[in-house]
Amino acid sequence: MPPGLPANVRAETVGSFLRPAALLQARKEFGAGRISAATLHAVEERAIRDIVGLQEELGFRLVTDGEFRRENWWIDFVSAIRGVEIVEGSQATTFDKNYVPRHVRTVDRLVVGEPILTADYRFLAGSTRQAAKVTMPSPTRMHFHGGRRAISAAAYPDIDRFFSDVATIYQAEIAGLEEAGCNHIQIDDPLLTYFLSDRLRAEIIAEGDDPDRRLLTYLELLNRCVEKRRRTTTVAIHLCRGNARSQWMIEGGYDGIAERCFSLLDVDRYLLEFDDPRSGSFEPLRFMPRDKVVVLGLITTKRPQLEDKNAVSRRIEEAMRFVDLDRLAISPQCGFASVVEGNEITASDQRAKLELVVSVARQVWGAA
Repeated sequence: MPPGLPANVRAETVGSFLRPAALLQARKEFGAGRISAATLHAVEERAIRDIVGLQEELGFRLVTDGEFRRENWWIDFVSAIRGVEIVEGSQATTFDKNYVPRHVRTVDRLVVGEPILTADYRFLAGSTRQAAKVTMPSPTRMHFHGGRRAISAAAYPDIDRFFSDVATIYQAEIAGLEEAGCNHIQIDDPLLTYFLSDRLRAEIIAEGDDPDRRLLTYLELLNRCVEKRRRTTTVAIHLCRGNARSQWMIEGGYDGIAERCFSLLDVDRYLLEFDDPRSGSFEPLRFMPRDKVVVLGLITTKRPQLEDKNAVSRRIEEAMRFVDLDRLAISPQCGFASVVEGNEITASDQRAKLELVVSVARQVWGAA
């Protein structure tokens, strides 16, 4: 088990939770200018304490703040970087129904002033008796949609300098979190799975790039972002296929990226999506190095129906064909609310699924 992680953690969450009604209302009031930022902040803090209390009550030993201070899983972090603009997305990147995520454009040299997530971590750590996990979006979000065309040639005539600046920003962010006491950081990267999609690969080709070369560039970038972390810091990566309002971006197993991603990424822990046939089989886990932990995302956050406990346990047994049990854990397949509106489930559904994660962990490993 990586040194930065509480020993033998088997039950984990991906990070985001359904926002309570009071928080949704406060965000609406703040957006309309009817309450102050300080008032919204106080509502967020109450909601975070409540969701931390729920995680502790259910038996999780690695907790998050539910991403309750965020509009969605990536925009708040990226928006804090000076030199970027958030723009409307394209129909080519529409989810399975009608959700179109926004895109990032780099219009000037990238600069970060104050640390982005350190204050959030300090509040979370001060609100729990358990270990605190911070989630951050992958740097690939800043390049994927548009590629070279999304990066100002005036600001970055040399694209390598762009990637260097991005890596420096992430290195500094991780160092700040470590200085504050954080030793478990999760990078969320659904975009690596976009390379499984013929449609999105075609978009990359249309941008004048080679998809396989770009994938390797991203793996190198991710490794540069985390290469200066402390030995005692656990870095995890979450690879799903998109998650917004119970929708997804692509379908298909990890086969097309597994060998490169699993063998090249310098991370300790993989949180992988395996909640239904859309996610493919466990076969790609044959490429997983023996020093990595695999967190099986077997419980869906996209539908309210509760999985059968024994069926979930049998799926863990299937995964053991490729990864030893002592290097496995269990989680929901993604967050419950990657965007502020949340998935199409209720708070009761969410609780039942979290209870199931802990219950299965105790049944299979003897502890959560």
